[in-house]
Amino acid sequence: MPAKGLSLHIGLNFVDPSHYDGWDGALAACEFDANDMNAVAVKRGFTSRKLLTAAATASAVIGAIKDAAMTLASGDLFLLTYSGHGGQVPDGNNDETDSERQDETWVLYDRQLVDDELWALWTRFKAGVRIFVLSDSCHSGTVVRAMPTMGGASPGAGKKRRIRLLPPAQAAKVYRANRATYDSIQKAHPAAEKAAVKAAILLISGCQDNQYSLDGERNGLFTETLRKVWANGKYKGDYRSFRNKIAARMPDTQSPNYYVVGKPNPAFEAQRPFTI
Repeated sequence: MPAKGLSLHIGLNFVDPSHYDGWDGALAACEFDANDMNAVAVKRGFTSRKLLTAAATASAVIGAIKDAAMTLASGDLFLLTYSGHGGQVPDGNNDETDSERQDETWVLYDRQLVDDELWALWTRFKAGVRIFVLSDSCHSGTVVRAMPTMGGASPGAGKKRRIRLLPPAQAAKVYRANRATYDSIQKAHPAAEKAAVKAAILLISGCQDNQYSLDGERNGLFTETLRKVWANGKYKGDYRSFRNKIAARMPDTQSPNYYVVGKPNPAFEAQRPFTI
């Protein structure tokens, strides 16, 4: 039986201010990113789904990932792309090893999705499933203390771009206003990363932990560069080379990350990206 490919593309141009203490996190290009990655997936034969802005609630995203986990079997591929803000909440279950004791998040429409929740979702996938995640967002690291209102200049553009990060001061307000919600999430996922993941998960993120991912008018800088390297399918290398060629076109201030978790699968990493 031929392998199946499912994809989910999440893009948020703003979030619900009622949860985020009056902050709407307005961005310009995240829906474009999701639509463009959806087009790549459809062209490569995936059965694809999009969740854009107000539709990208925590329950919708979790439900879509659970559906993929139930559907896919060994040898199948799940492609998950996220474009939006990255954030943090205090680590309430003591599973983070960094000095700041913060859990990373995706800033969804109605609340943040905590990395512990994502890890628990990965445990639902069967052995032999391949998972490729692209995250065009900031992943706040320990060196981030104070945020400017705008990011660095985009290469050759001569103007500033927004950064895709829930500012730490605002994140603290959001946590205080919704502490019961986030504490209960972490209580329900104690030491999540100790749980066994049988699938192979490969993630390429838009920047390192101590950098910012930049927004744009048409695409985020990471997604824009990825699309140029992909060149409408002309790219023929493997995943690591894909990341390296993207990084070579980006400024030193935004260097995409590459890492693998779950069950090692060298054959997966050696494939051409988006190959079902």
